[in-house]
Order: sequence, then C-alpha cells, then structure tokens
Amino acid sequence: MKSDFTQGSVARKLLNFSLPILFSNLLQASLLLITGLWVGNLLGSAAFAAVTVSTSIVVVLLAFVMGVNNATLTVFAQLKGAGNQAETSSYLSAFTFLLTSLSLAIGLLGYLLAGPMLAFINTPASIMDQAKEYLQVMFIGTLFLTGYNFIGSLLRAFGDSRTPMYFVLLATLLTALLNPLFIAGLNMGVAGAAWAMILSQGLAFLYSLFYLSGRSGVGLPAFKIQRPKAIEIRTILELGVPSGIQMIVIYAGMTVILSLVNSFGEDVVAGFGAAQRLDNIILLPAIALGAAVNAMAAQNIGANQWARITDIAKIGIGYNVAVMGAFAATLFICAEPLVKLFISDQGSVDFGVSYLRTIALFYPFIGLNFILNGIVRGAGAMFQILALNIISLWLLRVPLAYWITSLYHERGIALGIGISFLISSLFSIAYYRWGGWRSKRLFTRQRQ
Repeated sequence: MKSDFTQGSVARKLLNFSLPILFSNLLQASLLLITGLWVGNLLGSAAFAAVTVSTSIVVVLLAFVMGVNNATLTVFAQLKGAGNQAETSSYLSAFTFLLTSLSLAIGLLGYLLAGPMLAFINTPASIMDQAKEYLQVMFIGTLFLTGYNFIGSLLRAFGDSRTPMYFVLLATLLTALLNPLFIAGLNMGVAGAAWAMILSQGLAFLYSLFYLSGRSGVGLPAFKIQRPKAIEIRTILELGVPSGIQMIVIYAGMTVILSLVNSFGEDVVAGFGAAQRLDNIILLPAIALGAAVNAMAAQNIGANQWARITDIAKIGIGYNVAVMGAFAATLFICAEPLVKLFISDQGSVDFGVSYLRTIALFYPFIGLNFILNGIVRGAGAMFQILALNIISLWLLRVPLAYWITSLYHERGIALGIGISFLISSLFSIAYYRWGGWRSKRLFTRQRQ
C-alpha cells in the first residue's frame, strides 16, 4: 500500500505511516534480544558473552554499508515526489550494484579477519573460539541483512511502511523458532544461533524480492540491471558516507560515555545498563517519527511542495511533544519497578531510578532533534546532519557529562547528557530555521 505524501491530511498520514515503522523498530530490537535469551538459557554465560562481543563488531563494521542504505529513503522519496520514473529505475540499479558490492566485500573481509578483530578488542581467551565461530557465520549473511533492509527503505520511500513491517515480523518469528532448533536440537552451539538469524533474514529477503517482483501497488518501474553512472554513485556516496560516519561517531561517543560510567563502579554500571535498555525502547517512537518525516519531507521536496514541508515539521514536533512527554511522565512515576525488571541490587536500582527520572525531563528535546534532522535529511543535507551529530556528541554530551560528574559525581551523568539534549536541540532549531538545507539539490546535475 503506497501513499502519496504530497496531498491529503499531513497529521493523519504521518500517524499512519510512523506506526508501522515503530512496530518494525520494536521487532528489529527484539531480534538480538531473542537470540540472547536462547543463547544465555541454552548455552550459558560464556556463550552469551561471545555473542555480545561478536555483535558489537558486526554493528561497527556494517555501519558504513547501512549508512549507504540510509540514503535510499531520501533519494527515492524525492524521485517519487518528482514523478521521475526513468531516474528511479536508473538509481535502483545503481543502489543494487553498490550495496551488493559493499556487502560482499565487508562479508568476505569480516569472515577472514574475525580472529584478529576479536583479538584487537581483547576478547577473553575463554570465549574466543565461540565468538569467532559466531562472527564468521554472521558475516556470511551480510548480503541478506543489507538486502531486506534496502527493500524496506525503498518501500518506505514510496509511502509503504506496512509491508516492510511484515518482512521484519517474518525474520523475528523465524529467529525465535529456529534458535532452539539449531542451538539445542541440532547441537550447533553458538554457530546455530548465528545460522538461525542468517537463515531468517535470508528468507525475509527472498520474500521481499518475491513481493517486489509483482510490484503490486508499489509504483516502482520495471527493474533492469544497468551500468551505474558516475554521477549516481557520487550522489549515493555523498549521502551514504556521512550517514555511515555518523553511525561511527554515535557508537564512539557512546563508548566514551560508557567508560565514564565504568569509572564509578559496579553499582553504577549495572544501574546504567538497566536504564539504557529502557531508554532505547522509549526513544523508538521519536526514531520512528524521524524516519516518517524524512520520507514525507523528501517526497514533498521532490514535488516542490514547501508549504507542506513546514506543516510536516510542525505536526511532527506536536506528535513528538505529546508522545515523549507522556513517556517521560510515565517513566518518572514508574522508574523503580521498571528498573527492577532488570536488576535487584538496591545500590544499582537507586542509580538507575535517579538516572531515568533525570533524563526523562529531557526526552522531548532529543525527540525534537529526530524530527528536525529528519526534515533536513529529506533534502539530502547529510554532511550537515553529521556536523550536528558531532556537535551533539563530542562538543556537548561528552564534555558536559565529564564536567558535571566532576561536580555531582555519578548523579551528574544523566544531567550532563540531558543538558546536551537541550542545547543540541537549539542547534537543530537554528539550522532548520536559518540553515542552507532548502537550497540542496540532489538531481540538478542529471537534469542539465
């Protein structure tokens, strides 16, 4: 079911489009949770640690290819808004060529260098063999992961967020079913967990290809392999490289914050870990709204409907304030029982509760960043978004967290991070209001 965002009710279309994205994000997050639960319960803590270490490497190495995939939404949504079928077909071939090449290259390098990478991050010898086994299998399936994420982003660009949700739902259900079969039934150990995920994603990818082959109601032109043009590769990389670097910037910043948390001891680390699990779930609605306004804004930019883009921003901000405000109030009231779902030691619980009640006050501001940056991303201003993220993480969040903890000790962690959310939202507002993103043109050169 495709949707034309250049006409009709902005409020209704934004709500209907963002809800399936939210559910997809919840399902995507549950994939690793399901694998972790089966591994931990069937194979023990050493195997769980091996999977945890390996997953962190996979995420970092795939950051670039997933960044290129993120360019899909902006490129095809603008082409959809412009009604340009010829360029849509050409870019579809260029994306397929580039993402397939990158996925195969990273998959091969990851497989061959699994051992050295694990040694580089000081993986304990007791879990090295299991971690390497899991990591190598995961890299075999790089193409499947990239493939079904690409098709999902492509469909969202054309206004269909419901069908990609079914792809993720299929992968999640298959992962839940195949994990115990492969791990215990076939006695494959941690490799079985990796094969379960890869096979699940592979079948979801095949299903997505089958769906596209009919193109029923999708609005995509017939697909044919073409030699990619230099301008197309340059445009894709112009959007994808900053997105990939942005992912690395985010992970690096999180690692530095974690090192600060580690300096305060076991209770703080455990409490922070529990709070982060809740934090990651609560931010999903803001992330979904950001992805939705990205697609909606890009379609309207392609159609030169600038008045609707302003409406999308205003309504997106309204939804964000309502949703994140409600979550913040709930979290403030229910922080203690929620933290106790993960940990029971009172010292850890106390820190987790204090952290959540402080950070909850700043949730609407981080949500505002997702909305306004999503609008700007719809124009293709990816380097500017990268700059805003560098400011948010490295010029604000990390220094503020260190400075305020020097004044208030561990209680300053949440306050420093929260204040960085507030200040970074002011940068996002300023760039949205006065920045040059409206003059960004992705396809001018092709049309000359």
